[in-house]
Amino acid sequence: MAEIIQKDGTWVFDGDALRLTPGRDKNVGLLRRELGELVVPLGALAGISFEQGKRSGRLRLRLRDGADPLQHATGGRLSEPHDPYQLLVESDRYGVAEYLVDEVRRSLTLDEVPGGPVDTYLLPGPSVPLSCSAGDGTASFDGERVRLEWNWKTEDAKASSGARTIPVEDITAVEWHPAAGLENGHLRFTVRHAPTKAPPKYDPNAVELWGFKKDPLMALVAAAVQARLPHPAAPAGDLDADRDRAAVRSLPAPAADGPGPGGDHDALLRRLRELGELHRDGVLTDDEFSLAKQAVLKRM
Repeated sequence: MAEIIQKDGTWVFDGDALRLTPGRDKNVGLLRRELGELVVPLGALAGISFEQGKRSGRLRLRLRDGADPLQHATGGRLSEPHDPYQLLVESDRYGVAEYLVDEVRRSLTLDEVPGGPVDTYLLPGPSVPLSCSAGDGTASFDGERVRLEWNWKTEDAKASSGARTIPVEDITAVEWHPAAGLENGHLRFTVRHAPTKAPPKYDPNAVELWGFKKDPLMALVAAAVQARLPHPAAPAGDLDADRDRAAVRSLPAPAADGPGPGGDHDALLRRLRELGELHRDGVLTDDEFSLAKQAVLKRM
């Protein structure tokens, strides 16, 4: 095992995965603190590097393209204080950092981990539910639907339509852009059958960001939603299965057919049958079917 402990955070490598824990130093970005500990499997890594400086150095992880929904949703635009895949290293720990790099590289070589892109997410994305207020609104996500609510700074043309609730199965894409210079950023959801070219300031499916402290937290909402969408690089034959899995994850709790517990019980039994059919058809993996079945049985 290789381990490095710094004010900026702690990285531990056990041969199979890297465990990244943010530090409590005041310079640690808000996104990293909110994201918490990350476990990055060896198979998700494309490489690791260490850059020395006079006073401090920096460890950097390079993930395989498409492995992480956070990186996909943000397009690699997270700045250094918020990037969970960087670690600031003090000069007296350079030797430890280099040892960690050697151990990770050796394992990548021994396990013959390819460095190319992947067609499925290898990291789960941020946990839900989560909510963030920044810019002209609040974005919340419970794993099934996104809710956008507006504040007093929202443009009237957008706020007039009221709060938005978007089922995850209706979302085809999500993107987060930070504010840069005089240009505002945004969190935008592309909704099926509702294309728009409106700027985020007027788009009811977007939150406009102005470069304030909590802006990066919107990236967590973007990543959590992205993790539940079909992987953009999945083979054409797998996209339908990915969409079905995403739809199953986003199904609302079954409503009762009628008053009393009997109707609810019947609805739950139907849900079990539906899950069984999806499992037999190969849409759900064994693990996905087991988790979904357990959730239904708990409601019974």
